[in-house]
Amino acid sequence: MSVLKEMRPNVRNMKQLECISLARRASQIKEELKQGVRKPYKEVIDVFWGDPHTAGVKPLSFVRQVFAACLYPQLVDSDKLPVDARQRAQMLLKGCAGGSVGKGCVCSYTASAGMPEIVQRVSEFITRRDGGAPSYPENIYISSGSQWALTNILNVLVNRKASPRTGVLTPSPSYSVSTLSIMELGAAIVPYDLNEEQGWELQVEELHRALESAKGVCNPVALYVINPGNPTGHVQSPKSMQEVIRFVSEKRLFLLADEVYQDCVYGEKSEFVSYKRVLSEMGPPFSDTVELASFHSASRGILGECGLRGGYVELVNLDPAVMKYIYKLFSKDSCAPVLGQFALDLMMNPPQPGDPSYPLYCVETQHIRTTLVKNVKRVFEVVNSLPGFCSQPVEGGAFAFPRLHLPPKAIQKAKEMGMHPDVFYCIRLLEEAGVFVGPGSQYGQKEGTHHIRFCIMTPEDTMEELLRRPDQLSNPVHAGFFLNKGTKKIRASFHTSIYLQFNNSFKQ
Repeated sequence: MSVLKEMRPNVRNMKQLECISLARRASQIKEELKQGVRKPYKEVIDVFWGDPHTAGVKPLSFVRQVFAACLYPQLVDSDKLPVDARQRAQMLLKGCAGGSVGKGCVCSYTASAGMPEIVQRVSEFITRRDGGAPSYPENIYISSGSQWALTNILNVLVNRKASPRTGVLTPSPSYSVSTLSIMELGAAIVPYDLNEEQGWELQVEELHRALESAKGVCNPVALYVINPGNPTGHVQSPKSMQEVIRFVSEKRLFLLADEVYQDCVYGEKSEFVSYKRVLSEMGPPFSDTVELASFHSASRGILGECGLRGGYVELVNLDPAVMKYIYKLFSKDSCAPVLGQFALDLMMNPPQPGDPSYPLYCVETQHIRTTLVKNVKRVFEVVNSLPGFCSQPVEGGAFAFPRLHLPPKAIQKAKEMGMHPDVFYCIRLLEEAGVFVGPGSQYGQKEGTHHIRFCIMTPEDTMEELLRRPDQLSNPVHAGFFLNKGTKKIRASFHTSIYLQFNNSFKQ
């Protein structure tokens, strides 16, 4: 039997992300540097991933202290940790079978939807966040990450045997893992373009155009939105969200709201407001009828505990009969990792004024926020000073997504090599400057445009190195983004940049 022949067509037809080969090459270069291979740089600056701890951001002390006591309960009775960290660990362990996250023959599985005490506190957090709009524990499911929850909700919405196929309206650009999940389930992606010239704004007119384009192709059943945006960094206004809610109500679409970067908003005029809150404040008939699933995660944002796999989904206005099927679907995979559930609890209920850990927690979180704001301003200034680049302001999230203008011959050369032009550029940037960024083609983008994505949730010195590194390189063709170290001003003459070197290679 040929496994390939028996494989579901929608899995077999999934396109491999071009960034996989780019990531593989980055790993090879890192290994070459370890082995002493001479290059114009000593290490790769990896700003591809959205994992802040991988990028060098230090984990929050209180969070790791609680984890330490949970994993080694003897610390609960010691004086080596702050008393409130020990008390929190003790409280969390009480909800575990055997009083442990995994002890001997006692494997600490929890209820499928999550530990009831933590689900209750998630509900209370949502109610506080949304100005008192009620949240009910029975509508909340803790999952092994927001992406896992999104995939399972899509599994309910997508009819694999339907003709025409089920469709999902998806932003362009969008988080690539989400689009792959939709494709893997056999659904059709119905892209709607975010307006780059207007700061990546989501415009309801574009939603109408996208829905019209799906006629005769697929049957759209859901609208997927990401707020704050990934990779775009935009933050939706309540007015925009109201328009989206009216649209899904009129078109009878299910609303999927990816809100994992909600605590990372730094635009001067930007503020995160959840879709749940806007829906509640709109009142009937919208608040009673629009079906919504909203997602959050302990992996993203200030907490940044990517490896612990903890997220949740809150479901609003779903038919009780559908809820039963969703519960069955979630139950088949036992429960989310216990430490991931703990991470969620710590994210929603951090130290409070008067707690021993509160002063340090404030210092550490404020440092991360201040660094993000500085990085955003610096990146915006530098990128918009580079020839061939332009960037919209980053209002939230963890990434910058500047536009890259490439010469026609470079675009043609990339096509001849069987790759997207921005992948071609990213390879050159990696090889010649040791800077690892993501190509915009991985995330979807308007036809004829090219972008790169890189993480801004890094320490300030990492960002400084990214901006100044090429000034330190011995060979000018290896220069990329850089800043004049002495004056902190962008150099007016930028003839040694990777972009110009790349551009000059392909002049007509």
